[in-house]
Amino acid sequence: MPLPNGTSEYTSVRSPRLKAARRLTKRAFRQRARAFLVEGPQAVTEAFRSGAPVTELFVTAEARARHEELVTAMARAGIPVHTVSGEVMAELAQTVTPQGLLAVCGFVDVPLEQAIAALGVAAGQPRLVALLASVRDPGNAGTVLRTADAAGAQAVIFSDASVDPCNGKCVRASAGSLFHLPVVAGVPPDRAVSALRGAGLRILAADARGGRTLDELTPAELAAPTAWIFGNEAWGMPAALLALADESVAVPIYGRAESLNLATAAAVCLYACARAQHNSISQRNSI
Repeated sequence: MPLPNGTSEYTSVRSPRLKAARRLTKRAFRQRARAFLVEGPQAVTEAFRSGAPVTELFVTAEARARHEELVTAMARAGIPVHTVSGEVMAELAQTVTPQGLLAVCGFVDVPLEQAIAALGVAAGQPRLVALLASVRDPGNAGTVLRTADAAGAQAVIFSDASVDPCNGKCVRASAGSLFHLPVVAGVPPDRAVSALRGAGLRILAADARGGRTLDELTPAELAAPTAWIFGNEAWGMPAALLALADESVAVPIYGRAESLNLATAAAVCLYACARAQHNSISQRNSI
């Protein structure tokens, strides 16, 4: 029913609007609607600030009081705001302890060609891309996306065999980074690699059995425009993916751990290149 401030209130998850939002927890419905759920104040804030196509907001009275500035700004921007009970929010949310804010947002992924075009930045700038190939765990995928954002990568590409970047757990694990840099979804790895190589990037596959370790790469090699392929943690890097890369590289293990998990290994690889690229640029600028 209408509220004095023009927003609306829902007390039953059986409402058609709420049922439509709840269906977005399923990939098939997300693909059909080209929309997904964004949960929690940080992710909702980043979606709104980035200009992502947020179409509505569900909020509990308690969360509205805590985040009044954000909710008011979204309402003033013309985004419908719906007040829901804690019970309804619990039905909509995908977390054990919902934070009381949940938005519906249109897809934000971009075509591969657009992401490749964005790599054509001014000469002398870092060029770094992460390609997730057959990465099925949404928490790992979202964490790699967040790490790539932090490392200053220009794009993250999800292969057609990888998790949906709009999966709720992936969105939460990205901590808002989904809205910060170009994300490509559903592209065959060979097509992605061909486009990246055509844009002048060297292709490195992160593999525990790599021909060399990161320690053996020279600063110049690390500073070169690079796309890293990260594969499925449980299966390792299959031969077909390794064949797409210019070289396979292992993260050195100095202690007794058998290996690193995917997200940690990706962080080490991405930051090795990011640091070398930024150092190289700083040295050139100082001459």
